[in-house]
Amino acid sequence: MTGMIVRRLLSAVGVLLLASIVIFTVIAVSGDPLADLRDRQPPVPPAVIQAEEARLGLDQPLHERYLSWIGGLFQGDLGPSTIATRDIGAELTSRIGVTLRLVVVAVVIALILALIAGTISGLRQRRFPDVVLTPMTFVMLALPSFWMAVLFKQWGIYFNEQVGESVFATVGANSVPPPQGFVPFLLDSAAHLVLPTLVLTLVHFATWSRYQRTAIAESLAGDHVRFAVLKGLSRGRVVRSYVVRPALVPIITVVALDLPVLLSGAVITETVFQWRGMGGFLLESINLRDSNAVLAWLLIAAFAVVVFNLIADLLYAIVDPRVRYGN
Repeated sequence: MTGMIVRRLLSAVGVLLLASIVIFTVIAVSGDPLADLRDRQPPVPPAVIQAEEARLGLDQPLHERYLSWIGGLFQGDLGPSTIATRDIGAELTSRIGVTLRLVVVAVVIALILALIAGTISGLRQRRFPDVVLTPMTFVMLALPSFWMAVLFKQWGIYFNEQVGESVFATVGANSVPPPQGFVPFLLDSAAHLVLPTLVLTLVHFATWSRYQRTAIAESLAGDHVRFAVLKGLSRGRVVRSYVVRPALVPIITVVALDLPVLLSGAVITETVFQWRGMGGFLLESINLRDSNAVLAWLLIAAFAVVVFNLIADLLYAIVDPRVRYGN
């Protein structure tokens, strides 16, 4: 187990290094960060443009820019912004907390619901409640996340107008100004989480529950289940140890691979509900042509994907004893 963890960590470092090279190259050739400055009317003096190029390191060859950027990362420096007063690291740090709050809660709720619904549907195929859950998940799969976000926001606004109270918070991650005290602040944050979390949860619950249902159905048809039944094991033990446990491996893989989709869904959801999270940070950085800010966002996303896949690899060995990475 220890050897497997060390190998996976080394592999993750290599993947991150390769991802940093690809991301940096793609962003470097995708456009000129100073295009707005060059096109400004009346024209900006050439000396000002040269000074900006030197500040952003654009006057250096591509490989030197990469080495300077990657060296700065190890010192906690994410590089200069096109906006001289913008601190990319400080702003991104505050935004990550907002997005993590939304994504983590949505992942946990969606995963628990998907495991329960998918397992029940798989064990009771073409019977109640499978005949209810299956069409419901297909409907959710057909609904795009941006449409669901707008729909839920409008429903929240309509409900608030009908009852004359702000039951559902539809704008921002917290009230402005935020309430004083830990408990009022916690309750205010939870109220703002309801609708955005519901959107992300429903989108991913539908996909993951279908995978779990299929995995349960395949597991039920396995020879190891027939052998367990012939041994006279109780139904509960057969289902728990020989059906559900092996069926967890596919859902672990799907959840780990869905992380980029989850982050992209969070970008849309944050935009609709006007959260100042990583989604808003990315869109603002693209509008400002802030290449180092976009680089930082993409690198964090790549890091999160690698970490989630590393956790998935470790869970394989825990969930399924047939997996032997060490031999």
